[in-house]
Amino acid sequence: MIDPVSGEHVNNRPWRGSSPARLPLLLPGSLSDEQRTVYEAVTGGPRADDPNPPFDLADDIGRLHGPFNAMLYSPSVGLPLQDLGAALRFRTAFTRREREIATLVVAAHVRSDYEWYAHERIGRRHGLTDEEIDAVREGRAPLLGDVRERVVYEAARQLAAEDDLADAVFTEAVATLGRAAVVELVTLVGYYKALALQLRVFRVGLPDGEDAPEWPVEAAHD
Repeated sequence: MIDPVSGEHVNNRPWRGSSPARLPLLLPGSLSDEQRTVYEAVTGGPRADDPNPPFDLADDIGRLHGPFNAMLYSPSVGLPLQDLGAALRFRTAFTRREREIATLVVAAHVRSDYEWYAHERIGRRHGLTDEEIDAVREGRAPLLGDVRERVVYEAARQLAAEDDLADAVFTEAVATLGRAAVVELVTLVGYYKALALQLRVFRVGLPDGEDAPEWPVEAAHD
């Protein structure tokens, strides 16, 4: 469908119901120079180095999926935001499994369909098992044999749920991971919560043909 105001293609896939996407998906040929810089940073940066990526960054006509389309609308914010995401994904002290455990904890807590769709695939690529992934999705602590992974999980869970770390958890995280990694973990949780907010507000759905994750049923509140 073509947006009658902007003339751009609009993704009308429903988001949690019947709401259409609120930001038209921008075609590569319509971008300003500043938007092109963001586009090339996303599609030509470290995310694009994998010859067999776990998910596509763009559709078959080049429009960016997920949170990246919104970054094009404000290049002055979008460029450093995408760079922060690349730093958190590729340049932290965490192992790939640790990073994806933390990211999936955030995606599950905020029930972000797109974050879960993307990072479940990345997590599987880096060795997360069905049992570990299902436990995180269902809000259960996965059975992790590695001490660092258990600390990452618990700290990420508490950060996502409470926006803070209890003294005991903070002390254990510093002792196990180091201060620099704790700074990175707090930033990672905040970054993916911010992306989840954008995905929610802008009604960003999954790529065509992809099913939403099965979130556990929430308990009724009196």
